[in-house]
Amino acid sequence: MTYAEKIAAVRSELAKLDLTGFLVPRSDEHLGEYVPPSAERLAWLTGFTGSAGLAAVLTSDAAVWSDGRYVLQLANETDGAIWTRLHVAENPPPAWVVGKAGQGARIGYDPWLMSEEAVARFADAGLTMVAVAANPVDVAWKDRPAPPMAKVLPHALARAGVASQEKREQIGRALTADKQDVAVLTDPASIAWLLNIRGGDLEYAPFALGFALLHADGGVEFFVEPEKISDETRASLGNSVAIAPRAALPAAIEGLTGRRVRLDHAGAPAWFAQRLREAGAIVVSGADPCALPKACKNPVEQQGARDAQARDAVALCRFLHWLTGAAGRETELSAAAQLLKFRSEIEGFAGESFAAIAGAGEHGAIIHYYATPQTDRAINANEVFLIDSGGQYQDGTTDVTRTVWMGPDAPPAELRGQFTRVLKGHIAIATLVFPEKTAGVQVDALARQYLWQAGLDYDHGTGHGVGSFLSVHEGPVSISTHLRPATLAEGMILSNEPGYYRVGHYGIRLENLLLVRKAATDAEKQFFQFDTLTLAPFDRRLIDLSLLSAGERDWLDRYHARVLAEVGPALADDARSWLEYACAPVGTA
Repeated sequence: MTYAEKIAAVRSELAKLDLTGFLVPRSDEHLGEYVPPSAERLAWLTGFTGSAGLAAVLTSDAAVWSDGRYVLQLANETDGAIWTRLHVAENPPPAWVVGKAGQGARIGYDPWLMSEEAVARFADAGLTMVAVAANPVDVAWKDRPAPPMAKVLPHALARAGVASQEKREQIGRALTADKQDVAVLTDPASIAWLLNIRGGDLEYAPFALGFALLHADGGVEFFVEPEKISDETRASLGNSVAIAPRAALPAAIEGLTGRRVRLDHAGAPAWFAQRLREAGAIVVSGADPCALPKACKNPVEQQGARDAQARDAVALCRFLHWLTGAAGRETELSAAAQLLKFRSEIEGFAGESFAAIAGAGEHGAIIHYYATPQTDRAINANEVFLIDSGGQYQDGTTDVTRTVWMGPDAPPAELRGQFTRVLKGHIAIATLVFPEKTAGVQVDALARQYLWQAGLDYDHGTGHGVGSFLSVHEGPVSISTHLRPATLAEGMILSNEPGYYRVGHYGIRLENLLLVRKAATDAEKQFFQFDTLTLAPFDRRLIDLSLLSAGERDWLDRYHARVLAEVGPALADDARSWLEYACAPVGTA
């Protein structure tokens, strides 16, 4: 089917349902960033393959939205004759739908694919929101793939650090303290953390897709297809975890009459709130109770992160050395494949944590660019190459970005200036000492300040949480312009990735992962600081030393000395010689 035929088929279904329009979010029943092929409805309908987006199909109009990371990709992948392409912050979807469909218009949505909070934004704008039992996209999508059925695997205590029973009892006590009987868990990452399991249902996140009811006594009902559970996994779960097929979930919800049930209205599908109320349960709004303890890594997970980063650094430095001979010989796709090859040779490697973003020249300005056979281009001399990549290891998850000048000529002064301003922001975050209860939004401006001084900025967050052999993007904290209730706490791992993007020319992003730890100060209250986990050199050719302070130079030299000391011994002679040059003190020829 062509995209015109697909939208026509959806509109045909809307007419049968007496709907003026229908919303198609980029999500599955878990409302997560990564979805299986069977849930790629937005990509099937529009062609847009980004990880965040929404489409609205009306009787005679249609629009598709995404955020600043994907503006260029949205324009490249969708047909402007069919879709109006919009920035979600600059043109909010509820206002656009009301403007096109009118107040009171009947707009359909799939209650499994949108949270109650998201639905409310459209209802508050004056639309009549109608939950549909049969998603019109699914009806039209005749060759839709089957849902994934990968095995659920135990995550060893030696990696998890804390037994599942201890975690379940801890969360159960918190529910009791809040006078709640049950918590609904819809995030597979929370279930994986709570039950000490991992899975293979998604390409980049080791999740087993399913739902769970966590009771205050620590017992869990885990709704997942039983054939995905091996005898080993069932034994590791123990008798307090009951396994039931996902088809049994509605009956379990109906059995919660009169119970006080905790539900994350922003993170759970609206279906749960609707069915719980119909069942006579008392729905209590509350954040996922696993999100914060999952984010605060225990000592075993912290050490695992350090170990995984150290091994990953060997692959990355081998790649950066290989890259010195890539200009005119390699392409974006071949470079990404070479990095994957280096990582696959590292102990404990379980796959990429996301598809590598390998952007040469102007492609680097597309914040979440992914090369395809159609867009793949050569890596040329005398241009910037941006590589953002990560790995999944049994003991940790990595995410790192470097921006490299491909030479052999000296880079332009303007480019060096922008790179250095981004680096200064990166160093500002890395060296920060901050008091307890500091929010990520308070930190974000520190990374942007040097770009702001030059009238520049970037349209993405400065940092996101990272899981422990879980999702590379993890809540509940971020370093961004968005205010979030949770604050930075000991044991959290976050990225530090300021950037700058000159559309049509180049992109710059410099990313390390940081671990929050207590700072040794004499202050009257607790202070924290960051430990840098990632080990890889920054390209000294792109640094304008006149813009660096003495303290910033000292930080960079100490960081590079650490990279050389910790990574160098694991490299072959030629790569080690390159690393010695790459990590030489700034200002050294």
